Amino acid sequence: MTYIADRSAVYAPRRMGTLAFARAALAAWRQRRALQRLDASAMADMGLSEADIAREATRPAWDVPQSWRY
Repeated sequence: MTYIADRSAVYAPRRMGTLAFARAALAAWRQRRALQRLDASAMADMGLSEADIAREATRPAWDVPQSWRY
């Protein structure tokens, strides 16, 4: 009988369920809308340009970061 110490090598990460994915998409949409409401000083504090914010705001809601999917 073989003992496996590292379970991550055996099990693939679970995929996000439909409801969890919908919540993540809604959160991303809200965050992108909040970015659009930033004033110039807040953008400068975060090191973002208007082009950066426009690019992020035009992404579709279902385009969530990879780290949110597991």
